[in-house]
Amino acid sequence: MNAYHPYSSAQRSAPARPAAKVSEDMLEEIQEAFTLFDTNKDGYIDYFELKVAMRALGFDLKKDEVLKIITRHGSDDQSKMSLEGFTAVMSDMISKRDPVEEYRKAFKLIDENGTGGITVANLRRIARELGENIADEEIQAMIEEFDLDNDGSINEEEFIRIMVNGH
Repeated sequence: MNAYHPYSSAQRSAPARPAAKVSEDMLEEIQEAFTLFDTNKDGYIDYFELKVAMRALGFDLKKDEVLKIITRHGSDDQSKMSLEGFTAVMSDMISKRDPVEEYRKAFKLIDENGTGGITVANLRRIARELGENIADEEIQAMIEEFDLDNDGSINEEEFIRIMVNGH
């Protein structure tokens, strides 16, 4: 009779169900981050792997904060964390994010030159990075649709309005 192992391949196929509410897509992203950074594929990530995985999900924590997480939610020897522990911690952290602050961060990533506005050039770059082939005319039409102050670009306030309202 085989011993039960909580990280068998059959059980790894579905993301663990955390207490915090996050989307199915986010659960998959959390699981993918864990799998990617579990470099020795033993079903656990250590401190260094945890720090990098958390950064990949948008959390750049200090060493003492990461150590507290691994101590509180890690394995019995408190030096590593399972997929279930990682999923629970990351789901909780993600569910507590301020969406407006996340939109501000996204705006800054798109406005890579720090001009205070998203331009046709910025959106063209993002489209190419995502593998999308969108004509400049179409990008210009998007900007014109949401450019409430008619300055030729989408400022942070306009961007947040788009993200919050969906248009």
